[in-house]
Amino acid sequence: MKLCTAMHQMIGETPMLALKFSHSDWTLWLKVEKNNPGQSMKDRMAREMLFDALRSGRLKRGGTVVESSSGNTATALAYMCAEIGINFIAVVDHHAAPDKLAAVKAYGGKIHLLEGDFADDEVATVARIETARNLAASIDGGLFMDQCNNAANPAGYTNTLAVELQEQLGDRLDGLVCCVGTGGSIVGVGEALRVRYPSLEIIGVEPVGSVIFGFPSGPYWQSGTGMPEGDVMGPFYDPDLLDEGVRVSDAEAFTTCRYLAREHGLLVGGSAGGAIYEAIKRCAKRQGSGNMVCLICDGGEKYLNTVYNDEWLHSKGLYHGSVYEYLSDVIAKPQRIETPWFDAEQEDKEASFA
Repeated sequence: MKLCTAMHQMIGETPMLALKFSHSDWTLWLKVEKNNPGQSMKDRMAREMLFDALRSGRLKRGGTVVESSSGNTATALAYMCAEIGINFIAVVDHHAAPDKLAAVKAYGGKIHLLEGDFADDEVATVARIETARNLAASIDGGLFMDQCNNAANPAGYTNTLAVELQEQLGDRLDGLVCCVGTGGSIVGVGEALRVRYPSLEIIGVEPVGSVIFGFPSGPYWQSGTGMPEGDVMGPFYDPDLLDEGVRVSDAEAFTTCRYLAREHGLLVGGSAGGAIYEAIKRCAKRQGSGNMVCLICDGGEKYLNTVYNDEWLHSKGLYHGSVYEYLSDVIAKPQRIETPWFDAEQEDKEASFA
């Protein structure tokens, strides 16, 4: 148990949930990063970027951090800036979940909402980054954190997440699946794990419409990952690190989210659903046995009005019953709870009369 004197000390040591399969001896381990204090894996790199800026003198106490974010990085920076004594401004677009923006405000951060003629499913990353850069330059003591080009981004994962995974899984790790996004997590974790597990298969996952793996481009609803046309990846992203880059549709990602909530009691974010879907497909058809890890970047509690809202999901055509059926077929059911106060036989009798 951690004994902490500051919120940022609570980052890390997140649990892993095992998914077993009906016709495969592989195990898929879900690294549940919503257990960080900011409820996402972005806490790890936000802390590293913030402390690196303070150590280097680029940021002073009482200064102002400005960052372009879809919400999770903004939330992480907001609570850490609050405890350190730094002002924070998040530059966001209409894709940011309202609950994420409310969290930033609760920590005392300010929201700069990007204005423009953007479609509902259009990601305004390019305009958002340019706005954040110009805004920081106009503020005395301002600093644009620039997560996409900040070397402290992948370092935040190398120094914490990669270490935890090795401690939790020991000598056997065969595959790593995660969203690409800025490239920080997949590079920071992947490079470190390859040192211990030289044959590790690394799979990057992006929404259909993202151009990280090439064209065609298009709109997508998954937030916190993806790269729209006109944007460029940061210098630390290494495509050669990946064994394969895969695109997953919004419907596949969001239906996976709904399946995990209904069948396993786990709420995950929309982009995490895409990574999990791809990891499940790979594990379900593998021969022999092995361990694969999927990084679950955040929880689903921030998407109750979208991914977990029946009306919204069906109105956008983002639910596929066939995906739900596939997942139900290949994933083994969780074991029943066995405790002195839980009578499974009696529960079955009661269910038969329901």
